[in-house]
Amino acid sequence: MKIRNLVLLGFILLKFILQYILIDPVYELHRDEFLHLDQAHHLAWGYTSVPPFTSWISWIILQLGNGVFWVKFFPALFGALTLVVVWKTIEELKGGWFALLLGAISVVFSTLIRLNMLYQPNSPDILAWTLLFFIILKFINSQDSKWLWYAGITFAFGFLNKYNIAFLFIGLLPSILITEQRTIFRNKQFYYAMGLAALLVLPNLIWQYVNGFPVFKHLDELARTQLVNVNRFDFLKEQLLFFMGSLFVILSAFVAFIIYPPFRKYRIFGWSFLFIIGLFVYLKAKGYYAIGLYPIFLAFGAVYLEQILSGKWLKYLRPVAIILPLILFLPILQIAFPNRTPQEIRQHAQQYKDFGLLRWEDGKEHDLPQDFADMQGWKELAQKVDLAMASIPDKEHTLLLCDNYGQAGAINYYSAIKNIGAVSMNADYINWFRLDKEIRNVILVQEASDNDPERNREKPMFETIERVGEITNPYAREKGTSIYVLKNAKTDINEILRKEIAERKSQK
Repeated sequence: MKIRNLVLLGFILLKFILQYILIDPVYELHRDEFLHLDQAHHLAWGYTSVPPFTSWISWIILQLGNGVFWVKFFPALFGALTLVVVWKTIEELKGGWFALLLGAISVVFSTLIRLNMLYQPNSPDILAWTLLFFIILKFINSQDSKWLWYAGITFAFGFLNKYNIAFLFIGLLPSILITEQRTIFRNKQFYYAMGLAALLVLPNLIWQYVNGFPVFKHLDELARTQLVNVNRFDFLKEQLLFFMGSLFVILSAFVAFIIYPPFRKYRIFGWSFLFIIGLFVYLKAKGYYAIGLYPIFLAFGAVYLEQILSGKWLKYLRPVAIILPLILFLPILQIAFPNRTPQEIRQHAQQYKDFGLLRWEDGKEHDLPQDFADMQGWKELAQKVDLAMASIPDKEHTLLLCDNYGQAGAINYYSAIKNIGAVSMNADYINWFRLDKEIRNVILVQEASDNDPERNREKPMFETIERVGEITNPYAREKGTSIYVLKNAKTDINEILRKEIAERKSQK
């Protein structure tokens, strides 16, 4: 095996190790991870908030035992593959050892460590963006039309994982038009490749059509409940933090596009960055939506720095440049990862507050970063729901109804009761109700913000209603979430639920 491959393998192993050791055992899975894992039980060509790719990986995880190790393995794998693509990009640009080491270190010690910790569509999304950029680079260098076909397949993979990649396509079009790469529009293979991409994503588009395009309804809800709190200046500030340790490498890439002759034919990458960032700023997007832009620029920047640091005296700065990303990233290790207990975070609250990490989507300051708070209290909830279920003799005719997808998914994952079947009127769970059996009892899980703690709405429907517990973890986002046991229905609960599901779907 070539020494380069051995070094690359070493970086890959380091990447995997970091993904596991930077999570303190006190943290559980994230609320979004539960939803994606539950999709394995309901395979389809689309879902309310995401395309189907994540459900396919969830099915594989399920076959492997559904353990936390595998839940964390796949985002780490996609992160490692992103590292490989950056490495191969540097090789394509004729970079040497310095560029390879600088690029790899810049990828490993970046925000990708945190992003690759969570089982969400984000990790394969970053991989898809990086791979698509790499394929474009290969086409520019070779003018071999096979790379257009690879681009079509890669775009389809990215689209079936997360619709976010559509912004990359939108940003690339004007970039192609204003550069010498516009000749691609005269290549019929370009249109064949686009046709292949359309064919591959067609099943998902058909699913969207049949189900009333829930993606647009999801985006509208996202804009009303979350993006309304996004500040455009904060978006731009976050861009500086994602790769703070290697920001000088990224900036070097842009300098190279302007003044380094061998990189002039790659200006399409610089223009696409400007168009996409401008679009995200206009739409008030979340900061992490743009992370996929940066890995490819680490490759360009590393190769350019290798050239300018090759002089008689400047070459002595190379070790400094290689170690700098790690040194600058060390402070981030203390605040950007769930490697401190909630109590320790509270003791160092000002550090987190200075970086805006305690500000949630509701625009308010809290004790923990929102992602960390979303990894607390779930086991407690599942255990208390299991106790509630044990108090009901007629489990076969009992419905477990939750207020949101996080609660339902966490109970389904952590419950000791096999196939407990928690559902919710929230997210994809609204499509997963089983109403083929008469419902006589309900275990109700309600958020602390519930405006009917006395259950006045349900009192006429059941003989007895009892509040049996709540989440007490003070650091959980779900703190105060209550559990109620509703026994012996006095009316047709199935019909009530059918009407409410239909009403909710029509409202959406």
